[in-house]
Amino acid sequence: MNVTVSLQEKNGIYQAVLNYKDDNGKRKQKWKSTGLKVKGNKKLATAKANEFRMELEQELELKKLNNSKSKIFQDISFVDFMKNWLKIIKPTIELNTYESYEQMINYRITNYFTTHKITLTELEPIHIQDFYSYMLNEGLSGNTVVHYHAVIHKALDYAFKMNMVLSNVADKVQRPKIEQFIGKFYNENELNTLFEISKGDPLELVIFITAFYGLRRSEVLGLKWNAIDFENNTITIKHTVVRTTVNGKTQLLTKDRTKNKTSYRTLPLIPEIVEILKKFKQIQDNNKTVCRKSYNSEYEEYLCVDNIGNLLKPDFITKHFKRLLKNNNLRIIRFHDLRHSCASLLLARGISLKEIQEWLGHSNFNTTANIYAHLDTQVKQNSANALSSIFKSQKNISTCDEVDTLQFG
Repeated sequence: MNVTVSLQEKNGIYQAVLNYKDDNGKRKQKWKSTGLKVKGNKKLATAKANEFRMELEQELELKKLNNSKSKIFQDISFVDFMKNWLKIIKPTIELNTYESYEQMINYRITNYFTTHKITLTELEPIHIQDFYSYMLNEGLSGNTVVHYHAVIHKALDYAFKMNMVLSNVADKVQRPKIEQFIGKFYNENELNTLFEISKGDPLELVIFITAFYGLRRSEVLGLKWNAIDFENNTITIKHTVVRTTVNGKTQLLTKDRTKNKTSYRTLPLIPEIVEILKKFKQIQDNNKTVCRKSYNSEYEEYLCVDNIGNLLKPDFITKHFKRLLKNNNLRIIRFHDLRHSCASLLLARGISLKEIQEWLGHSNFNTTANIYAHLDTQVKQNSANALSSIFKSQKNISTCDEVDTLQFG
C-alpha cells in the first residue's frame, strides 16, 4: 500500500497527515498527533511521521491479506506466501536483513518449492526436511541451512498467528546442527609483519585499527572523526557502514547504530593509535587542499576514505586485503580474522573471556565463549597446575607413609 505523509501544525503541535487509497481506490486521510511542539522539533516530528506511515502501510497490507484469506487458504503457493510475507515485514526490519531474506526467498526457496508445486496449506514437515537435505547435498553448510530454517519458521509462525494454517509445521522439522566456528588468526609476529608491509597501502589505517580493537568491517568503515576524543584518549564505536542491494543496485548503507546494544562501546586510545590517527588526519586535510573541488566532501567526517575522499567500500577491503597478503607471501586469512587475531592475542596475555566480550562488543558471553574458548589455554593451564599440585601432595603423603612404615613397622 502506498501511503504518503506530511506535517501540519495544530495548536502548536506537529500533526502527521497520512494519505492513502482504500480497497476501492477511494482517497482517505488520517491525522495522528506526534505529541511534539512545533518549535525546534521538525526533524523529530518528521521521523515520527515516517514511523506512522510505515505502521499504516503494514496495517493496510495485513488488512488486504486478511480480506483475501479464503483465497489464500485454498490457492496460494508456499512461494507466493513467502513473498507476500516479506512485503509485510519489510517496514519492520533492517534494509540489509531484508536483502538477505529476499535473496533466500527469491532464489533457493522459489526454485525448489516452485518445482515441487506445494501450496501453503499442503506444506508438511517432510517437504521442509527434504528442502534442507537438498541444500546440504548441494554443499551448503549446516549453519547456512539453519539461517533458512529461521526465515521459514518465522514466516510460518506469522501464518499460524493469522489463522492461515493450523500449526507451524517448521516446529516438527529437525534442523541441521550448528557447526562450531574456529576462525583463523595471526600471531604476534605475523601481525607485526602485516603492519610493516601495509605501510603506505590504502588499507594501512583500516588494518591497524581493526587488528588492535578487533572491529567488525562495518564498524571500522563507520568510524568518524567525532568518535575520536583526543583530549580524553577514547574511541567510541557507534556508527556502521554496510553494503546492501536495493532494487538490484548495490549501495552503501550508513547507520547511526551498531549491530547490537553492546556493540556500542567506548575504548581507550593508546599513544600508537593516537599517532597513526593524527597522521591520517593530516593526510586527509592535505588531500582536501590539493584536490579542492575534486575532493568528495560527502564523507569528510569519516576516517576510512581514499585520496579523493571516497568512502572505502566493504568489497574493496575484502578483496584488496587478500591481494595484499598474497603479493607479500603472507598466510591467507579473511579480513574478519583480524578480529579473531585480536581476541587470540588478548587471551594469550591472560585477558578473561568476559573482558574480551566487552572489548569486541559481543551481545552475550556465550558468543565469546563459543568462538574463543578453545584458545583459552591459560585457564586450561591453571586447571592443569591445580590438579598437578593435588597429585604431588598425594605422592608426598604416600612417601611419608612408607618412611613411617620403615621406621616403626
